[in-house]
Amino acid sequence: MGRIKIRNNAIYEHFKGNKYVVMGVGKHTETDECMVIYYELNNENNIYVRPLDMFLSKVDKEKYPDSKKEYRFTFIGFKGDKIY
Repeated sequence: MGRIKIRNNAIYEHFKGNKYVVMGVGKHTETDECMVIYYELNNENNIYVRPLDMFLSKVDKEKYPDSKKEYRFTFIGFKGDKIY
């Protein structure tokens, strides 16, 4: 996709408003698909995995016509920068 490189220990805002911290990018053991590993900013116990292509994708405006965001996740800073 080439839009951005995923940054470790970075905060991304989901288009619905929640904020998440990226732990890194790994590969699915059977398909080699790149997956983003991340957790909820205010709850490190909520860990998620999402395909990299989906993480970097644009918001589906047909499904979410009121969304003001262009991309599913937007980089907003690094953890510790206190910009969130």
